[in-house]
Amino acid sequence: MKLKHLLFVGYLFISLPFFGQTVSKKVYFFEIDDNIAKPALRKTEKAIKEATAEKADILLLRLNTFGGELESADKIRTLLLEAPMTTIVFIDNNAASAGALISIACDSIYMAPGSSIGAASVVNQQGEIMPDKYQSYMRSLMRTTAEKKGRNPMIAQAMVDPDVYIKGIIDSGKVLTFTTKEAILNGFCEGEVNSLGEIMQNVGVENYDVSMQKLSFLDKIILFLVNPIVSGILIMLIVGGIYFELQTPGVGFPLIVAISAALLYFAPHYLEGLAAHWEILLFILGVGLLLVEIFLIPGFGFVGITGIVLIVASLILSMIFNIGFDFQLVPPTQILGKIFLVLSSVIIGFFLSIWVGKKVITTETRFGTLAFNTVLNSEEGYIAQDMRLADLIGRDGITITFMRPSGKVEIDGEIYDAVSDVGLIDKNEEVEVIKFENAQLVVTKKNKNI
Repeated sequence: MKLKHLLFVGYLFISLPFFGQTVSKKVYFFEIDDNIAKPALRKTEKAIKEATAEKADILLLRLNTFGGELESADKIRTLLLEAPMTTIVFIDNNAASAGALISIACDSIYMAPGSSIGAASVVNQQGEIMPDKYQSYMRSLMRTTAEKKGRNPMIAQAMVDPDVYIKGIIDSGKVLTFTTKEAILNGFCEGEVNSLGEIMQNVGVENYDVSMQKLSFLDKIILFLVNPIVSGILIMLIVGGIYFELQTPGVGFPLIVAISAALLYFAPHYLEGLAAHWEILLFILGVGLLLVEIFLIPGFGFVGITGIVLIVASLILSMIFNIGFDFQLVPPTQILGKIFLVLSSVIIGFFLSIWVGKKVITTETRFGTLAFNTVLNSEEGYIAQDMRLADLIGRDGITITFMRPSGKVEIDGEIYDAVSDVGLIDKNEEVEVIKFENAQLVVTKKNKNI
């Protein structure tokens, strides 16, 4: 925590009423000092829930942010608008973009000297301004929020829309950002302050008691896991674990990693109310279809592709505040952002797994290699396979088991293990030996056409 933050918190207690005086107001204090995302949303939900339980009179938020997810900001805005107690925000340096929306949703705004509020245009991950259809949603949020709190809606819109011209305030072609003094002059700040004591003086409260938000260990773990960066890493671990398990079938370490990553991914999103039961089942069904395609059905077709689509869809849906297939409450930018996050994580995870597999499995380390890479030369007496089976190439036979793709065939009264090159072959079908590789005969279905 920075020195000025420590000083501000210190003011909280220095400004407490003297011992023996009657406490008339309860103040619940919490902080958002990072990008607006799910962790900030969880902090706000926890703050309002605890403040309500404590019957707090005032909810005080110390805010310092350059912005973040519109989805999370919109939910925080709604929570603040519906809060049963008086809401006050103390802007300690920055309330840009999503931070501006959160600020004007509070009953009162106070700002530290040198702070700013505004610049609420919607941008993509590269910081580029998004098309007007995305700005339209943000403009409406800013206008309606300002109207509800008795602030000038056109000024709020000017913080998003560079086309808004307000004489003496903003020229057309620029997005509006207020300094502390400008915000006070235009009704978007109630005063310039440095401490809680000064805020309480401004609102006319002399006696008060402060309750500060304390995050439990579980809260900290959940806040960490729902961070988009951590979610992306978990997706890569899921993909990598599945990839390595398929390379070395059997319940082993890669499968344990994939399952653990999936649990860490879905559990916090489920607790946050984002991942529903059906979305988690969608993921399990997708993994099941992928395994069926790989181990039971030769080749890779509809079943495997469907499995991959279900897995990716479940990962995306579990990060979005959708109700069933209703996405009206989710801004299009957030949907596109989650799709980008999941797809990029899946792709990076897949190619990273291939690269790591080549490096780790075959590269010599101080502990040796994970793969057996010694060459067994025939000159030294090693024989890899019975080469006499190669003499069967071109011979005809008949399948005595169902081949999917491996099975058994009968050739000249002898039974051999074989594998089909065309997928499934029924029992009692005529086949022809076309190759001998990997110690197995490779057969194809006999063409009966004349």
